[in-house]
Amino acid sequence: MISLEDMEDMCSLTRDEIAQIAAHDHISDEAAVAEIERMMHEHGGPQALQGKLCDDIRAALHADEVAEAKRLFALLRGFLAEHPEAVRGAR
Repeated sequence: MISLEDMEDMCSLTRDEIAQIAAHDHISDEAAVAEIERMMHEHGGPQALQGKLCDDIRAALHADEVAEAKRLFALLRGFLAEHPEAVRGAR
């Protein structure tokens, strides 16, 4: 049987990114891995994942959770460094 760790190791995103997408969508990490891999291979999927991270940053800022917004911004920067196709407007 495949473990969560195996699934995370095969995923395009880091464990922290997976956990954040899972939290954003209110789903399990296992479900998030499947969703992420589907999205990373469809047109506009990487940009949609970037949008989810941006939504979370916005929500943290509106809640005056500056430390959380900084953590999420660092996560977003790492995601975009590894997946430049996720930048909105990228071809």
